[in-house]
Amino acid sequence: MPEVRHTYIVVEGPLGVGKTSLATLLSERLNGIALLERTEDNPFLPDFYRDPQKFRFQTQLFFLLRRYQQSTEIGQMNLFKKVVIADYLFQKDRLFASVNLDENEFWLYDQIFRLLEQQVATPDLVIFLQARTEVLMERIKKRGRKYEKGLAWEYLDAINQAFNEFFFHYSDSPLLVVNASDIDFVNIPEDLDDLVREIMAIRTGTQYYVPLSSREKHAV
Repeated sequence: MPEVRHTYIVVEGPLGVGKTSLATLLSERLNGIALLERTEDNPFLPDFYRDPQKFRFQTQLFFLLRRYQQSTEIGQMNLFKKVVIADYLFQKDRLFASVNLDENEFWLYDQIFRLLEQQVATPDLVIFLQARTEVLMERIKKRGRKYEKGLAWEYLDAINQAFNEFFFHYSDSPLLVVNASDIDFVNIPEDLDDLVREIMAIRTGTQYYVPLSSREKHAV
């Protein structure tokens, strides 16, 4: 197993980009602990997709409190001297809120968010998986979650653009931006091996990474 200098790694990206799959694979490869978001636990989520305007605030507040609760567990996990790999960044909750909520709702939400954010650990490394909206939509259809069937392309595109904007300005941690439109970490071990080497090497700043299989395909 390679030596890991980062003890808290976050894999982030918009809906359908594959962050949970990659976080799980990395936790196995690095002999770490996977901290995975339990999206399905949100009882308001199916209603939100059915009637966003009515259920957006309840949905967002539940996510905020659940993500905060999980984030506070990271310190305890680090006691085992293992790398923790999460499939979400706490600040991403505010990103969704900025898209989903109206002005008054967002103001109230933001007061709570600012209080909780002060107590959340900052990652040693963030991996941002970036993909085109049409790719995300296709992957969401393939995974077949019932409550996502009514997901509108316009909503997904707005979320995708918000992620791109957020990480364009992100500087709290070293950042590895991965072109994930044509990636297959699950079925192409060489891609995963190459990414792990990149993770081992990154120290500071923002770096952009094209998966090995994509580089070889475009070189032909």
